[in-house]
Amino acid sequence: MTGAILAVDGIEHTYAGEVLALDGLSLTVPRGCRLAVLGSNGCGKTTLFLHLNGSLRPGRGRIELGGEPVSYGRAALMGWRSRVGLVLQDPDDQLFAATVAEDVSFGPLNLGLSGPEVRRRVAEALAAVGIADLAERSTHMLSYGQKRRVTLAGVLAMRPEVILLDEPTAGLDARGAELLLAALERLNAGGTTLVFSTHDIDFAYGWADRVAVLAGGRCLREGAPATVLADAGLLAEAGLRRPLLLDIAEAAGVPPGGRDEILARLAERKTGS
Repeated sequence: MTGAILAVDGIEHTYAGEVLALDGLSLTVPRGCRLAVLGSNGCGKTTLFLHLNGSLRPGRGRIELGGEPVSYGRAALMGWRSRVGLVLQDPDDQLFAATVAEDVSFGPLNLGLSGPEVRRRVAEALAAVGIADLAERSTHMLSYGQKRRVTLAGVLAMRPEVILLDEPTAGLDARGAELLLAALERLNAGGTTLVFSTHDIDFAYGWADRVAVLAGGRCLREGAPATVLADAGLLAEAGLRRPLLLDIAEAAGVPPGGRDEILARLAERKTGS
């Protein structure tokens, strides 16, 4: 598992009532990547994320952060969660303070940072997601898209190495999704590793540089989107459809490949016609 910022090896987790959620799942997260975690409802995506930031502890298996085994003492968990931030799908599950600035400052304050440093981190995080003007706004007066960006800012203020995002574009209109993804692209360009779950396989195919396909609490395969998402048998086993662009490429007689590669070939065909 060397070379990965996060890695899990054979982890298992069973909820009350003997509900097996993770069944020997193994996965590596390369540093600096955009990893899309795909699978149908109940495949274990959210449970995996809760293990990746220490919110849940596996009944069996091993988790490494930065090449070192994790531990679950109070200080270790605080350090872990400062390095691996989690943004849940429903922002109301994370927002609780009266104003945006107060909410974003919660994490840095828990790190024991000075007042000036907390204020600086809050300002930088809000600016990074384009909502600096909302610092004093009541969290109850925000739109859904604004709430999503506030929860992301709250994670950014911790300056994590990895951000886990559960369905980052779910419930957002086109403009809201565009703003959120632009913020995430800037973070990734600066070296932040992004791991996100999604049901939108076309989004994953076009935006991720690595995908992992889950089913039955296991990772069936991980790798480059162009390779993994072209495997019809794998997608059928996971209850997923093939990306639309691959269908278009096949119909047009264009060799399969990555999104940009296929679009360039289709453009060449159009120019030459």
